[in-house]
Amino acid sequence: MNRTPIILIAFLSFTLLAYKCDDNQETLTQETAQVELNKLKSEIETLAASSVCGESYTCHYIGLGSKPCGGFWSYITYSTSIDTEKLKKLVESYNENEKAFNSKWEVMSDCAMVNPPTSLKCENNKCIAEY
Repeated sequence: MNRTPIILIAFLSFTLLAYKCDDNQETLTQETAQVELNKLKSEIETLAASSVCGESYTCHYIGLGSKPCGGFWSYITYSTSIDTEKLKKLVESYNENEKAFNSKWEVMSDCAMVNPPTSLKCENNKCIAEY
């Protein structure tokens, strides 16, 4: 009895099954990826907004986002009253993820450069950027 057809059928079945398993892995749609980016951005903005400034805490700013042409979308202010390392890591992750998102989905934007603040001041216990 020739076993070649049985082996061939078994091989093809296994190959199709293996391919089907890969197909079940979740692939992000553009909309799903945008929702994830928005959640991370919201977390960043909430953390930065919770900071207070005064005699004990100093103000800083950090570039947020990744424009398709390069540069940041904006700058957010924060003070040393919060976990600044956590904020920096969140922003770094957001910027990298948005850069990958822009590349994957071929996002376009204006190529205007957003200037960083020229100075920061503490007003009513909040860091204010001056341009």
